[in-house]
Amino acid sequence: MSTYTSTLGGRTHRFDGLARLLAAASPERSGDRLAGLAAESAQARVAARWALADVPLAQFLAEPVIPYEDDDVTRLIVDTHDAVAFAPVAGLTVGEFREWLLSDAADASALAALAPGLTPEMTAAVSKLMGNADLVAVARKVRVVTAFRSTIGLPGRLATRLQPNHPTDDPAGVAAALLDGLLLGSGDAVIGINPATDSPRAVRDLLELLDGVIRRYAIPTQSCVLSHVTTSIDLMAAGAPVDLVFQSIAGTQAANASFGVTLGLLDEAYEAARALGRGTVGSNALYFETGQGSALSADAHHGVDQQTVEARAYAVARRYEPLLVNTVVGFIGPEYLYDGRQILRAALEDHFCGKLLGLPMGLDICYTNHADADDDDIATMLTMLGVAGASFVICTPGGDDIMLNYQSASYHDALYLREVLGLRPAPEFEAWLDGIGLLDERGGIRSVAGTAHPLMAIGKELAA
Repeated sequence: MSTYTSTLGGRTHRFDGLARLLAAASPERSGDRLAGLAAESAQARVAARWALADVPLAQFLAEPVIPYEDDDVTRLIVDTHDAVAFAPVAGLTVGEFREWLLSDAADASALAALAPGLTPEMTAAVSKLMGNADLVAVARKVRVVTAFRSTIGLPGRLATRLQPNHPTDDPAGVAAALLDGLLLGSGDAVIGINPATDSPRAVRDLLELLDGVIRRYAIPTQSCVLSHVTTSIDLMAAGAPVDLVFQSIAGTQAANASFGVTLGLLDEAYEAARALGRGTVGSNALYFETGQGSALSADAHHGVDQQTVEARAYAVARRYEPLLVNTVVGFIGPEYLYDGRQILRAALEDHFCGKLLGLPMGLDICYTNHADADDDDIATMLTMLGVAGASFVICTPGGDDIMLNYQSASYHDALYLREVLGLRPAPEFEAWLDGIGLLDERGGIRSVAGTAHPLMAIGKELAA
């Protein structure tokens, strides 16, 4: 194990190993403090960043933060590393890499070519040397485009996940939330339901409900019921209308095991989903959710700080060429991200690291009701991530998820962001909105009065 030192204010600070150095260099967050990994003082944090800036990027290949023999995510990172793609930055330190990323040389094409050569730990390390504006500026330059029935990630576009959750999966409740979202121009990334139960029968009922609406109204989008991957595999084998296969993932083998997931199981799901061929404009058929703190909450972090472990989850995700990846930044609670400031920082870090690694990153910009955050924090995060070029955001009716019991962005929030930043929906979805008369002359969403619009029939059909 290497030792890293720096001297600040006449005091020499010592950090034993890359994992300890990365943890000490992290911005303050309650999860790292809870785990005993945070820097002991602000001075120690600055000293760690000075030391981290001088670490060669190549050191992250020589010194895995979790041993190769102990963890299959480490083995995946090391075994799939692309040395040719890495070559242009192989001689840089972390500090020099930061300067290069902020330079004009790091344009969209250069960053796309570099992605297979970066490890998650490299991206996490450089993020710790960046301010919030730096994270926005670099992430904005990265373009990751994926497609299934709609195309996600094109310049000037912002997609949304329409999330019509209901505490009992009641069809009338789902219908009301679904109709609300469609009439407000939401759903081009996915119409995705968190089911109240993982029962195969209940999940299939929801899949058939969404598939029926998508087919009947010729909506160019994809559905997903966020059941466990094993349920999806069984339902695909039984002929259920599965568009996207979902799974929560994390950055260590042990954390994934706590989700009941292995890389072999994800391999099986990937092959099964691709074989269905249900996409029309593309074949990216997996959807992953992540979030800082999941490995720590499962006691599966191996002494690695929560942001670095989160970045490692993106190595798992990119193996499967997903349509969508989103970090649920404030969902676990204040034990891991205490307040709006920490949640904002985590959102910017996750989006930055995921984009650098070549992923179509979106966010569930959210907070639990016992966190020190409010709706103004949602608005701030939403605006900054829109400027940073997020591929999509998750939206719920009124910003209140009545099934998961947390606060998120609303369908109206997405309309705000599109308007102030001049963003538009996915092109296929935009054409559909125009075709059914929901776009006005400026490209905004028309108000629908009464029950005149044909989409209003959705509520009546599903409620019946």
